[in-house]
Amino acid sequence: MERQPLRGRFADQVVIVTGGASGIGRAVAQELAREGAAVVIADLSPAGAACAAELEAAGGPALFVPGDLADEAVCAAVVAQALARFGRLDGLVNNAFSFIAKGLDATHADWERMFAVGPIAYSVLAQHAAPAMRRGGGGAIVNLSSISAFIAQPNRWTYNAAKGAVHTLTKCMAFDLAPFHIRVNSVSPGWIWTQEVYKAAALDGGGRAKWDPIWGEYHMLRRCGDPVEVAAAVLFLLSADASFITAADLAVDGGYMGMGPEGLGQTTVLAGSQ
Repeated sequence: MERQPLRGRFADQVVIVTGGASGIGRAVAQELAREGAAVVIADLSPAGAACAAELEAAGGPALFVPGDLADEAVCAAVVAQALARFGRLDGLVNNAFSFIAKGLDATHADWERMFAVGPIAYSVLAQHAAPAMRRGGGGAIVNLSSISAFIAQPNRWTYNAAKGAVHTLTKCMAFDLAPFHIRVNSVSPGWIWTQEVYKAAALDGGGRAKWDPIWGEYHMLRRCGDPVEVAAAVLFLLSADASFITAADLAVDGGYMGMGPEGLGQTTVLAGSQ
């Protein structure tokens, strides 16, 4: 899926993207760089270094800060290194998140990890980033939530509870940071072709060609999404085009949450009755 960048929309701006080494985070980092931003990638994976190098090779300033965001010292270092390298901070994309999908079998350690690399890290990063944004006259934060924040799914106590916390945290952050001209919003993706979805398709056999139309039945648009489509929504919320939007959630879910339990089968019945 391709999109046309708005050249220079983020010129002279500095944006931190957590979990920027792969999936949605990588797409966000790439699109920000295409639109002129200096991008700071924070990730546990060493692949973040290659991503940053790729952005720099394409002419966009970039920095990779490795580390586990469950550690507050790492969160502080991400912001400190961004300021040391670029001298300012305009945006924060809280994307890195643990994917622990457990229910009755969830351990105390599972819950701790789920929230540590999730709503707690989102909060800590915002706490460190907000003063720098305030000094620069304001900024924008986008938290990655999920359709899982709004619905029940089997064996998903840990993940859905953590994403639900992100949804409420976003509104509270927006309320408290509004006086400093810092907007805070969230994006809730549906089924997106990221590592976890590809992994599931590989387990069941057939890959994307087989499973896109099958899993697409959960979405009005009859397909799963691409990371760049989520990135486009994130960039909108970071940009001046969203200057009067805060405490909002933007669903990038192909109509997943707007569809009733009858699903797409009902459209076939209606079409046949005309």
